[in-house]
Amino acid sequence: MSKPPQGVNSNSLPGEWAMFRHDLGRSGSTDSIGTLPQGKLKWVFSTGAPILSSPAVADGTVYVGSQDGKLYALDATTGAKRWEYKTGDWVESSPAVVNGVVYFGSNDGRLYALDAHSGEKLWDFKAKSVIKSSPAVADGVVYFGAGDWYVYALDAVTGEKLWDFETEGPVNSSPVVANGIVYIGVRK
Repeated sequence: MSKPPQGVNSNSLPGEWAMFRHDLGRSGSTDSIGTLPQGKLKWVFSTGAPILSSPAVADGTVYVGSQDGKLYALDATTGAKRWEYKTGDWVESSPAVVNGVVYFGSNDGRLYALDAHSGEKLWDFKAKSVIKSSPAVADGVVYFGAGDWYVYALDAVTGEKLWDFETEGPVNSSPVVANGIVYIGVRK
């Protein structure tokens, strides 16, 4: 069996932003050089519908979901499309990229794991409702919430459900993992 993916932490490579708000603590910060004095458009990529998810950047590739139901992998330097993956509904979940695997949810109720280089589906997990929550990956476990009122923990390699927890409402927020605890907000 292959080694399970480990979580991305604040010691990610400079310029990497591999999951929503950068790291498992969702700090939204990096040790990379700060903002440029003046912004300049580098490239534009149009999808078939609006984009509500935040992009993730890893290994020179930008990953972003669209309301056209697709996750796109784009060259970070040129904006050229490397691949796309079609789901059954909107992709509003921001992806997480860990050890060459892209994890993201779709409004079709599935959490997907794709090979980051080829876009090939490794596995998917079906929840009972939409998944807008952006996954967090820590110590070989993928954590996310769904509109079915549950928080899920899946094996990052196989997609097997390790546990679920019923909350008091739909879970559209994204989990934070810190000190062995999963924190997540619930719409009540």
